[in-house]
Parts: sequence; structure tokens; C-alpha cells
Amino acid sequence: FGSDAFGSFVRFVRRVRVRLFGSVVRTGHSQSNDYRVAVFGAAGVGKSLLVLRFVRGTFQETYIPTVEDTYRQVISCDKNICTLQITDTTGSHQFPAMQRLSISKGHAFILVQPIYEQVCQIKGDIHKIPIMLVGNKTDETQREVAANEGEALASKWKCSFMETSAKMNYNVQELFQELLNLEKRRTVSLQVDGKESKQQRKKDKLKGKCSLM
Repeated sequence: FGSDAFGSFVRFVRRVRVRLFGSVVRTGHSQSNDYRVAVFGAAGVGKSLLVLRFVRGTFQETYIPTVEDTYRQVISCDKNICTLQITDTTGSHQFPAMQRLSISKGHAFILVQPIYEQVCQIKGDIHKIPIMLVGNKTDETQREVAANEGEALASKWKCSFMETSAKMNYNVQELFQELLNLEKRRTVSLQVDGKESKQQRKKDKLKGKCSLM
């Protein structure tokens, strides 16, 4: 990272983090194995290249700005077949409503060198949300983000960090697999907490019906 690039990166992440912290109640899975993943990042950081490498196994050198694209990919996790619905969001600031909608509907998030505050504002308790901070384009000799800077940000925001290269197909499959693992563990934890809460409510209700003789 140069200092200017790093500063722009942090500001962009903070905007998304602010929106993520807002108000939207998280969407439950019930018994479904469908998971919605939203990919965020500033324009030109390689979001679309990363997604297309994962979904289609291809790499395209030409930069084509994205407004918003959605892809579906079947992936195996813990001997179960899951479907990822991946939203490749715009890197432009001209479509804030689209970004908010992607955040509110998302189960898990990939932040490709930016976008944290927005996610926090909309989602609430950010530490319970599966988020991967990604340092992409590790194949380039002049890096905008040093690994230790990315790790420091991830530590500060209490999320996971991974370096990738869509061009070299480095850590692409691993990125989505790990994100799915994090979300499945979170879902199981919520289900357990829900059962315990329901059992406690039943106990409290029974206590209320008891009377002394």
C-alpha cells in the first residue's frame, strides 16, 4: 500500500462498515443449504476477476466496470451440497441503495481491500457475521496492500484475512470454502442458542403456572 492507497482503502471499508452496523435483522437459513455471499470492494481491486475465477475458472485481463452481477455456484461442505449465491457488487459510490440491499440480504461477506463500516451499520453485531478481508492481486510486484497491513486491519475488525490472486488462481477456491465454513458454523450456533432459549421459555412458563398449597 502506498499511504494514499491505504488511506483510501480504509475509508472505503469504513463506509461499508457503517452501513453494515445499522439495523437489518439477519436472515435465517432454516433448513436451507443456500447461502448468499456479497463481494465488496473499490472499483478496480479485482472483485469480478475473483468471482469469475471461482465460478467459471477463467481470468480476464480487460477491466469492465460492474454495476451488479449475481452468480450461483454449487460447493461441497461437510459432506453436504450447498449453493452459494454470489453478488458481485459495484465499486462505484453512485449506487448506495444497491449496496445496502446486497448487505441486508447477505449471509456472509468478502471485502476485497475495502468496505467495513457499511456492513456493520446494516447488520448490527459485526463480530457474529462471517467476513473475509481479502488482499487480492498478490501476483503484482508493486503491491497496494502489504500482508501485515491487511492482517492488522482484520485483527482490528475481528474478521478473517486471506491473500488471493485471481490471475494465478491462488486461494480462490479456499476463500469461498472458508467463508462457507464460517457461515455454517454460525448457523449451527444460532440454532443451538435458539433451542436453548426456547427450552428456557418453557421452563419459565411452567414455573409461572405453579402455585403454593
